[in-house]
Amino acid sequence: MKVEIWSDIMCPFCYIGKRNYEAAIKQFDNSANIDLEWKSFQLDPNIPKKFEEKVNVFEYLAQRKGISLEQSKQMHENVLRMASEAGLQYEFDKAIVSNSFDAHRIIQLAKTKGLDNEAEECFFKAYFTDGKDLADHKTLLDLGIKIGLTAPEINHALADDEYAYRVNADVQEANNIGVTGVPFFVFDRKYAVSGAQPPAVFLQTLQKSYSESSNTNVPQ
Repeated sequence: MKVEIWSDIMCPFCYIGKRNYEAAIKQFDNSANIDLEWKSFQLDPNIPKKFEEKVNVFEYLAQRKGISLEQSKQMHENVLRMASEAGLQYEFDKAIVSNSFDAHRIIQLAKTKGLDNEAEECFFKAYFTDGKDLADHKTLLDLGIKIGLTAPEINHALADDEYAYRVNADVQEANNIGVTGVPFFVFDRKYAVSGAQPPAVFLQTLQKSYSESSNTNVPQ
């Protein structure tokens, strides 16, 4: 059975959703029969490729909303709590806001090698915990090599329109099926879970969709 996840690696709820889904998979008896695929999505495609000065998450929200830095930090308190409950350490004061499109190109390359889950995990940690600039090509090169890609493959993915097309195709598909926010989980193209839901929600949906998929595939 296939599970597809539309996600943006700069979305804090996407990393939390990943962890909660993984907690559910650990409790799911048929986890070996799940084919997982990550899909590209950009929450804000208009973020500049380069800022004149690096801006962290707190600063970016304050500037965008016209609020104080302290108010921005207060708005993130619930997200930090959710991340902590999922076993994640978010460092919003270090996270560098940048356009995620090129990072998605590398994820698309990783997908062709069956490494998209590894890429997502690596990029999430790099952004939310380690303060890496995921619009910087040297950073993407280093992270790509870390997950098992080669330098020529990575440079090709960043320069060739093929991988840009793959990113845009995922985004268009999301628009076609009505995805307006991420994370967005689709189970067997039949059921969907939106947002960073608790593990129990993912487990229930896995069980229901897998049971129905198994019954459908039983020879008559």
